[in-house]
Amino acid sequence: MKRWPQFLLCLLLSSSIWLIHNLSQNYAGVVSVSVVAKSGLKGRAAVSRTAVSVSARCSATGFKLLQLKHNRRDVPVDIHAEDLVWAGDDRYYVSASEMAKYTSDIFGDGVTLITFLNQSYSFEFAPENNKTVPVLAVYSASFRPQYMSDGPMKLTPDSVTLYGEASKLAAVDKVLTRSINLPELRKSRSGVVKLVPPSGLRMSDHDVTWSLEVSRFVEVRSNVRIEVRGVPAGQRLSVYPSSAEAVFRCHFPAKGNPAESCVFYVDYEEFASSLSGRCVAHCDNLPESVIDWSLEPETFDCMVTEEE
Repeated sequence: MKRWPQFLLCLLLSSSIWLIHNLSQNYAGVVSVSVVAKSGLKGRAAVSRTAVSVSARCSATGFKLLQLKHNRRDVPVDIHAEDLVWAGDDRYYVSASEMAKYTSDIFGDGVTLITFLNQSYSFEFAPENNKTVPVLAVYSASFRPQYMSDGPMKLTPDSVTLYGEASKLAAVDKVLTRSINLPELRKSRSGVVKLVPPSGLRMSDHDVTWSLEVSRFVEVRSNVRIEVRGVPAGQRLSVYPSSAEAVFRCHFPAKGNPAESCVFYVDYEEFASSLSGRCVAHCDNLPESVIDWSLEPETFDCMVTEEE
């Protein structure tokens, strides 16, 4: 009788070892997971209305298959918008071949998909108030001598879609980036920056990629004549002063004088709509080598007279 406890202990131990050994082996079985789809569909809610049961035949250890069969919680899965096909109304479906890309997100690591039991899976995304606004970069930049930006900072994406209450959407016309500080630049820079989220609204993107092109320049100065364009027949538009000093900032090394190919002019329609008669000159045929230009003076007095 004294050996019975030892016998039962040995039996329990051997049974446990046998069970652990068997459950550690790989098996094929059918499992179902309740999936809530998350996506960035424009004009739609971020999360599907209800969960969808995704069933598949998979290969995994016995432990993993048991865990999946007894799991009762909804599993959120990020599905790319391009994988969701509109099926009418609020319904979007994902084909089994596309759903295969999300196997590890649905079933977890250590699971090999054999086949889905359905050809596609359908999710419903409710419509949501939305508005697309531009993204504006908040940055400060300084440059080493003879270096400058080769244009404004570029953002990708340059706009975001906001979601929320109509009254809150109406009050927002742009989204700003976090501050970017770029001191003493002598070469192009790029990076990723977070966006400042508007209160009470959801954004389609939470960060953007930025880039600022920096070039070495050489300054070229030249005296140019100010022409006029668009003057009606029978009238004459006089510009004072009739010439100005053009300051060109060109890519280093400079390739000739830009003033030899470009034309500076005042547009008659702008003069006609001006209250003061002062106009800003425009430049045409500017060479690609020119990064920036300015005129001294910046504005010109204009006067119209009848031709004799």
